[in-house]
Amino acid sequence: MVSLKFIARLLTTLVLVVLGAALQFQWNVVGRFVSNERVRQTISTTKLGSLVNTDLPANVGKVDFSPFWEAWNLLEADYLETDKIDPKVMTDGAIAGMTASLGDPYTMYLNPKDAVRSTEDLAGAFFGVGIELGYVDGTLAVMSPLSGSPAETAGVKAGDLILRIKDDSKAVDETTSNISIMDAVDKIRGPEGTPVTLTLFRDNNGNEPFDVTITRGEIVVKSVELDMVEQGGKRVVHIKLSRFGGRTDGEWDAIVTKILAERTKIDGIVLDVRNNPGGFFDGAIAVASDFIKSGVVVSQQGRSSNQDFKTLGTARLVGIPMVVLVNRGSASASEIVAGALKDQLQVKLVGEKTFGKGTVQDVRNLKNSGVMHITIARWVMPNGDWIHHEGIPVDVEVQDDQKTPEDEQLMKAIDSL
Repeated sequence: MVSLKFIARLLTTLVLVVLGAALQFQWNVVGRFVSNERVRQTISTTKLGSLVNTDLPANVGKVDFSPFWEAWNLLEADYLETDKIDPKVMTDGAIAGMTASLGDPYTMYLNPKDAVRSTEDLAGAFFGVGIELGYVDGTLAVMSPLSGSPAETAGVKAGDLILRIKDDSKAVDETTSNISIMDAVDKIRGPEGTPVTLTLFRDNNGNEPFDVTITRGEIVVKSVELDMVEQGGKRVVHIKLSRFGGRTDGEWDAIVTKILAERTKIDGIVLDVRNNPGGFFDGAIAVASDFIKSGVVVSQQGRSSNQDFKTLGTARLVGIPMVVLVNRGSASASEIVAGALKDQLQVKLVGEKTFGKGTVQDVRNLKNSGVMHITIARWVMPNGDWIHHEGIPVDVEVQDDQKTPEDEQLMKAIDSL
């Protein structure tokens, strides 16, 4: 399970590329014909010949692959910019197009480069400068520097516009005009201890761009954070669970230990999974198991079998009053936890209806170091509901007013305890 913005952006790009290539192919080869014999010859003479995998599926004989080889041959023979004809890149595109053809945005192919980035993001640690990127009026901008990051230390501030990226070691020196978030991430991330220079523009700073050189370091993104909130005579534990990644289990155990040490001094828990896009399935089972003593957390319905996933028996936080904070960014694994608590313990959900992702993906590694995310099952809540595209409705609906410093949703959640 991966970030939904990343998935949407990547799939949109792939669909446009594949569609554009198909239209261009039809325009250029109308009226031309390549014989099957020439196609067969192409298989042995093309640059792709060395890439052909002999591990063919059993039903491959039912499919006529000659149009594929025909198209490949025409590109190699006639495409104008020969330096762009890269068999590995073209093969990546073919696999990506094949997965995209299923119409499932969660079944997708990541080439080796994107696979590494996805693994880093789920692991919660990578080498970079530590800034969250976005756009301000179409210009690449710093949404916020991570606390304690090299960017924060160098003086980068939220709202800074990033006008240029320069890295001599990568031979990068270019403006950010029309740059994508993923391309910017590629250029800003890099090995530990290496510098990258960002040209920034900041309001109230003389209206002149300025350069900041930042030395990259290890960026650790916490998936679980805890703070104590006192409101209306209540002392409440606010757990912010932002993802289910490689570090979540250890971080979760640490905050549970802190809660148990304060057990007699707290009146309740607010489990905050707003904007949590999901992650590892096992992490969702583990978190739910600390609140639910026994029973089913979630059920999977696959092609040939169904399976119930029950609590693990930890039950360390059982009996503490709680509510769950959700919004439209709560998806997948976070919905599994929210749904289990709602069905099994009648815990109130506060905020906004969740995203609605009711499928499970498995990650399969390919020989080229790329990976495929394949939808292998539906997941349903303990009461049998499948919330795909529908989301989980909340018990107490409340919007957060971005114009105020208060967190209205959190305040309402505490009131609902």
